[in-house]
Amino acid sequence: MNTRALRRIGLVAGVATTSAIVLAGCAGSSDAAPSGDAGSGEKIELTLATFNDFGYTDELLQEYMDANPNITIVHNKAAESGDARANYFQKLGKEGLADVEAVEIDWFAEAMQYSDLLAEVPDSAKGRWLDWKEAGATDGDGRLVGFGTDIGPQAICYRADLFEAAGLASAPADVAALFEGDWNNFFDVADQYKAATGKPMIDAANSALQGIVNQMEFTYTEPDGTVIATENQEIEDAYNLVVERAIPNAAYSGQWSDDWNASMANGEFAAMLCPGWMLGIISGNAPEVTGWEIADVFPNGGANWGGSYLTVPANGKNVEAALALADWLTAPEQQAKTFVNAGQFPSAIDAQSDPAITDSTNEFFNNAPTGEIFAARSEAITVTPYKDANYFKYHDALQNAVNRVFDGTEDQTTSWNTWVAEVNAF
Repeated sequence: MNTRALRRIGLVAGVATTSAIVLAGCAGSSDAAPSGDAGSGEKIELTLATFNDFGYTDELLQEYMDANPNITIVHNKAAESGDARANYFQKLGKEGLADVEAVEIDWFAEAMQYSDLLAEVPDSAKGRWLDWKEAGATDGDGRLVGFGTDIGPQAICYRADLFEAAGLASAPADVAALFEGDWNNFFDVADQYKAATGKPMIDAANSALQGIVNQMEFTYTEPDGTVIATENQEIEDAYNLVVERAIPNAAYSGQWSDDWNASMANGEFAAMLCPGWMLGIISGNAPEVTGWEIADVFPNGGANWGGSYLTVPANGKNVEAALALADWLTAPEQQAKTFVNAGQFPSAIDAQSDPAITDSTNEFFNNAPTGEIFAARSEAITVTPYKDANYFKYHDALQNAVNRVFDGTEDQTTSWNTWVAEVNAF
């Protein structure tokens, strides 16, 4: 174990909130069992830690256990990525992490500082994923230490019934035409909705910030380590645009609160910037609502929001069995299933051409052709932002600056200056 890395890890602390679902393995054929401890016959309990909704349903995990009757999977799911991050860096290299841990793309570069504490992906799985996805999980020694799960091409999800009541276009093709254009056009439509209804159109101001920032090649740092955060005019312009135009049209400052979850059903807002993985969150929070639709469009072109990896801590008790489970969960066949389950658009190349993806529709979203929509949204992505180990803390601090303006604790200029001071103190 790298003691230097352990000392670094010790500087980061936090607690994640999780809920466990214990699934008991059933007897069945082991023909599909991956190589490794999973097929050894030894009784093994594997813990899997994720967040939000990866599409790893009880039924999907049961498939693995049916093929591997010696395995029991315990799935711990944090409410959101920030909880998972705190737990991950508190415990990595020590004790207490799950056998398989999910890591979100915004803080994966941070995790790559400690790649020596992660088990290497088997050679048999290498080459499975998009080049940029695999490159992001390969360390300086050429070790691939992350199993790619999804990517996050974005569309716009909206309430057709609320749009129609506001006198706006409501059919998906017409809504796509309505939103075609830049961010100012997007906010112009939000202004129209608010003028007609008195309610905000957008779910969260920081969702808009995320979408805008994800269209920048360089945000807070450059590849040579130069910190450009406070001098980057694109970032300052994004902050000002969000404060001046998103905040007046947003129901919330940020996402993931209980009230935000409930608002997907109660009509508090009418539209969301919507990566594929958001579909399961919307349908899960508004199961009785019939008005949700998807428009094949995104302000200013295309953007990727999110996408994750599965990692296996090298000091885990069941490393070989954990690698086998992570391998299976991120294989093309399972990535096709998680797209159907939760809209997780696959990073595995072969999965993207699977009819389960290309022909997929989503009943909750009025049978929207989700496979076609998110394939088109993926093709619209022209920029993948550079993210180093400090990306998360700079971006999180900027989101907090938006929060302060939204809450009224600081004005636009003061909150920006507070963020500048925070960045300079990091």
